[in-house]
Amino acid sequence: MGATARTDSTWRNSVTRRHDDDVWRNWAGNVTARPARTVAPRTAEELAAAVVRAASDGLRVKAVGSGHSFTAAAATDGLLIRPEGLAGIRSVDRDAGTVTVGAGMTLRRLNEELSARGLSLTNMGDIMEQTVSGAVSTGTHGTGRDSGAIAAQIAGLELVTADGSVLTCSAREHPQVFAAARVGLGALGVLTAITFRAEPEFLLAAREEPMSFGAVTSGFDALVAENEHFEFYWFPHTDRCVTKRNNRVEGPAAPPGRAAAWVQDELLSNGVFGAVCALGRAVPGTVPGIARLSARALSPRAYTDIPYKVFTSPRRVRFLEMEYAVPREAAMAALRELRAMIERRRLRVSFPVEVRTAPADDIPLSTASGRDTAYIAVHMYRGTPHQAYFTAVEQIMTAHGGRPHWGKLHGRDAVYLADAYPRFAEFTAVRDRLDPDRVFGNAYLRRVLGG
Repeated sequence: MGATARTDSTWRNSVTRRHDDDVWRNWAGNVTARPARTVAPRTAEELAAAVVRAASDGLRVKAVGSGHSFTAAAATDGLLIRPEGLAGIRSVDRDAGTVTVGAGMTLRRLNEELSARGLSLTNMGDIMEQTVSGAVSTGTHGTGRDSGAIAAQIAGLELVTADGSVLTCSAREHPQVFAAARVGLGALGVLTAITFRAEPEFLLAAREEPMSFGAVTSGFDALVAENEHFEFYWFPHTDRCVTKRNNRVEGPAAPPGRAAAWVQDELLSNGVFGAVCALGRAVPGTVPGIARLSARALSPRAYTDIPYKVFTSPRRVRFLEMEYAVPREAAMAALRELRAMIERRRLRVSFPVEVRTAPADDIPLSTASGRDTAYIAVHMYRGTPHQAYFTAVEQIMTAHGGRPHWGKLHGRDAVYLADAYPRFAEFTAVRDRLDPDRVFGNAYLRRVLGG
């Protein structure tokens, strides 16, 4: 359904003009933009008015979240839409098992608000700083044997399109738009609200322990099958991995002690790790030794807590990241090739390589669309040369039919991606219908979706 845009005076109240120092930067600091205008709308109608006005002035329009994407997916020199005015819980339907929230709400606040109501998402990623719209638009995911990415938990959404219409979408209402917009890359319009499926809050038993590279890779299929949520980190230059297994239990809750949690999550995973990464950047020859020390610093632990306190953890050390989704059956072969490449080329990699899984879903541009998937993510400390490492990783992953994470660094274009996604043309057809003039376009979308 359409909605009439608000008056120009309402739009002007929420917009700011550009000053010389109005530069938007993402979290990692590798992407900047200088928008001509910035708007922080408080309603879908206010946002629609801003979009119509920008389009009439010949400006492109992009919405940003909290800047946790490493690509320029949200960059624009036109109208930049900030999300903070579109936040909060709109409604909770306990009978339907859904919650509707403003698109600018952060995952942290969403998780806290759900927990206060005795509810939870089924699965989630490992950080909470993204807005819900940014997370779903780029395909943010956690790890799960049976439960998929955040976008797979969407029951409905509200979308402002290029002509100022406000569409309410679900499997029954505008179903083609709903199917595509669950991972929409910001190409179809601006999300203003999202309805998630939620369930009564449950407890997860978390078990973290070291394993050898050989034991994890040879037992990967069994480890995935035996655990609801399994992931592991391999430390380059070592034979050591840290595994994480999360499974539902009846209870009781047994959260980690405050001191132990601070040592593990803040001191070792953030404070000390950041210091040793900085040393490795300054003196690359120290990286293999640092990696061996880092791999041994994290000790086994087990605890039981509510979902978001198990799934997520703080990330204060800044980095650049590339992640590829490969068919699950190809994952360990790709990882072994990655390890051999690092050793052969004598690269210095201080960050662990992360491996997670997801079941197949039905979202056209989801990285798990149509196939059971494993994710292999590589990182480099911010300011460290990353191009040689990431390029070599990408060559390995694409040889296995890999799909790059939409919000993380990669070099793929529309020609490659159209072949990697069987429903790619379905998505671009919806885009052509909703935004024929590419009001929501930018250079990144031209590369990955075509003209």
